[in-house]
Amino acid sequence: MDPHAKKTALRAITYGLYVLTARDGDELAAAGVNWLTQASFEPPLVVTAIKTDNESHRLIEASGVFAVNVLGKDQLDIGKAFFRTSTVEGDTINGYRFEPGPETGCPLIVELPYWFECRVTDTVKRGDHTVFVAETVGAGVRDETVLPLVLRDTGMNYGG
Repeated sequence: MDPHAKKTALRAITYGLYVLTARDGDELAAAGVNWLTQASFEPPLVVTAIKTDNESHRLIEASGVFAVNVLGKDQLDIGKAFFRTSTVEGDTINGYRFEPGPETGCPLIVELPYWFECRVTDTVKRGDHTVFVAETVGAGVRDETVLPLVLRDTGMNYGG
């Protein structure tokens, strides 16, 4: 297989950019992610792939829960704050205020327009990412007029 063609073709898959948060007891983590999709209406399932060496991955494996915070089109700067190790100080994570999710306790970033909480139902461990299939158990909308951030609009790539 031509490596350049593979990378170019796989990067043509469209993605959003999200802040995934996880919790296990008092331990919290957050990460910028983009491998996420809805997989079922009933029950409402999503699928995400999380790099195995990520601290969020460890917490999801331990607790079986995570939340997804959707970045708005003009919130790339917020998203970039979650491409590093998580730092929790009071009610902020990586400098952004959060509140605990009502269903899972996972951090919900209050500046972001949409969020949903998930409970893992299935796990597929292959390669350098684990695929988590999860049921959406809670959701919220803070501003439905905000368009979601699309990875391609950022000039960044993850994949290929």
